[in-house]
Amino acid sequence: MAYRLIIGTRNTSSWSLRPYMALRHIGAKFSVEIIQLRRETTSQALQMRTPAGRVPVLEIAENGTVYSVWDSLSICESLAERHPDARLWPEDAKTRAIARSYAAEMHSSFADLRAQLPMDFARELPAPALSDATKAQIARILFAWSEALAQHSHAGGFLFGRFSVADCMYAPVVSRFLTYGIALPPVVRTYCENIAALPAMLDWARGAQEEIDTGLA
Repeated sequence: MAYRLIIGTRNTSSWSLRPYMALRHIGAKFSVEIIQLRRETTSQALQMRTPAGRVPVLEIAENGTVYSVWDSLSICESLAERHPDARLWPEDAKTRAIARSYAAEMHSSFADLRAQLPMDFARELPAPALSDATKAQIARILFAWSEALAQHSHAGGFLFGRFSVADCMYAPVVSRFLTYGIALPPVVRTYCENIAALPAMLDWARGAQEEIDTGLA
């Protein structure tokens, strides 16, 4: 079995960060292929790797065949299923269902936040004037995080105690909040610091900074 994760530019590809976090957590060996976004060659390069024309894509080689899984949440779900010992979802059925709801809400929501606070991973930037919709979405995230942390953080410091797919899905939001200096309540600030200190996040930050330094981001 071998994994190959195809991602976009680290500094800006929030969707790529999510399965990268999951892969690092399970401890499996994997290689990374980067397709630089916002280039004349980007569309062609993407179409060569996946019919969906988007990153991330996880290529899985096993038993003499190679197949692809695409979409961040789908990749994380596949990894959780393939590596149950990594416990990427909570073991308790009720908690697992709620964690899945958190992950799915991130996957399908917060369009205004994404638009106004695009991921710029390795930089610190002033926050723009936020729309009411963006403010409401930030408030929703802070409330959701605070609720989960109040109930579960004592068991590991993450949203549902142990690190989970929910944390993978929200890692780019952590990055956004830190990049733009969004005001955070203490419990959420601690959570963001816990995520930012993970080796996977530190390595991603180094890659993002390298992209900036070489003009790729």
